[in-house]
Amino acid sequence: MDVKETLKILVHPYHGFNILFSLSYMTAKLIEPICQLLFPIGTAAELTMWETEVLFFLIIVVMFRTRRSGARTAVAYITTATFYAKTCNMILWFTADPAMGIIYTIGLFIHFLLVGEPVYTGPEVVTYFQGCAALDEAIENNKHDGTVWLIAFYAAWATQCTMLAPIFSKISLDYTLPNLKFGKVDIGRYPDVARRYNINDSPLSLQLPSISLYREGKILLRRPTLDSNKKFLRFFFTEDNITAAYDLNTIYLDCKKRLKNFKHDHKKEE
Repeated sequence: MDVKETLKILVHPYHGFNILFSLSYMTAKLIEPICQLLFPIGTAAELTMWETEVLFFLIIVVMFRTRRSGARTAVAYITTATFYAKTCNMILWFTADPAMGIIYTIGLFIHFLLVGEPVYTGPEVVTYFQGCAALDEAIENNKHDGTVWLIAFYAAWATQCTMLAPIFSKISLDYTLPNLKFGKVDIGRYPDVARRYNINDSPLSLQLPSISLYREGKILLRRPTLDSNKKFLRFFFTEDNITAAYDLNTIYLDCKKRLKNFKHDHKKEE
């Protein structure tokens, strides 16, 4: 994702207001005119030792969480950072003035209700399945012709799934063939799919998102996967990781060769 695309995403009201909420307390405390207006008379326009410690703790938490979540883009870092920064700001505002804390909390609540996280709307070659029956039918119908399906299981409310959307769409544009197809299904909307394909769709799930590779109706690979101790191995869904883990370059060449042979045989029959 280039700088222009990143800035376009960050100016969206969802991210823009999150950044403002995250910087609200520090900005109000350090800019003297605002400090004199919002804080008791005589309050110095500087952070106290306790406020500084809270902000340093915030930095440590953000660094730990972004590393653990596998954030690889500026948008991913900022999304994680603003989530924890808003919590710290709420604590600081309530500590300084309960009334300001209540106003701040109401502002967060209104933002949460009215402004949703932006979704990817760019070009893609992806089939969206509506329920378990549609997905099963697509996989079953291509059982005998060697068609490969790469299916992403996601939930609209999960940030990691939102981050995957532009990556998966770009991969679909680069690799789609008549016998190499890409699909997505929202297991938050269709929980029967989660049950059928054994995917945990809870807020604490380590399986969101999940991507499965199918050929001739059989699953060849799924990430994330279980280790020897029956624990899920974290998988970072970057474009390079997905391409390498699912060996898409080899599959693409194989599907292209099969397609060419099929056309050649079909011409012979004619």
